[in-house]
Amino acid sequence: MSLIAFAAATVLMMQSAGAEIARAEEARLEACVAKIETDPENAYEDALAWSFEGNLPGARQCTALALIALGNYETGAERLESLAASTDGGTMEQRAIYLSQAGQAWIMAGAPDVAVISFSDALKMAPGMVDLLLDRASAYILIEEWDKALSDLDLALASSPGFGPAYQLRAEVYLKRKSYDLAMRDVEAAMAADPKNIDTLLVRGRVREAIRVAAEDGVPQ
Repeated sequence: MSLIAFAAATVLMMQSAGAEIARAEEARLEACVAKIETDPENAYEDALAWSFEGNLPGARQCTALALIALGNYETGAERLESLAASTDGGTMEQRAIYLSQAGQAWIMAGAPDVAVISFSDALKMAPGMVDLLLDRASAYILIEEWDKALSDLDLALASSPGFGPAYQLRAEVYLKRKSYDLAMRDVEAAMAADPKNIDTLLVRGRVREAIRVAAEDGVPQ
């Protein structure tokens, strides 16, 4: 075998081995994340043991998610942000996922303003991703940045017309701004997408009540 052929064969073997390692890591991560839902303490211990084997990204991600499940929101969020910035953090899409998870943790920690930063950084890596736009809009709603929330939700719906969760969130914003007709329009659009969604039904109830009170007070819609 020539040196060139040998080198080519070696590269193929390394690529195959790399793919197998990646699949094994993905499977282990899925198992670890599944365990977090039922037994976060043992999932955390498993993730730590996994980290000692080579400190792979999957191990670090699962450790962070387990910490979040155990109520250590800030520590978990910081670890996910560190993972997103690491040299072995993976693709832009993977890094965006870490930042999205960090943003969710910041919201749980009662820091939606910090969550906005995480979601914004994630959107730089995955521009226009609808779920990230909804995540950031949710954070904007919590800090009452109505115009910015509307901008994200408009972008999400422009990208994915008929996306129920975006209509539901936008109805919330319109309700807060007392734009009741627009809120009801979006509630109806959200219900058309998912008629049995409990959250949408609750929003509809609040919009109807707001419209009733406004009518009694003689407030124009």
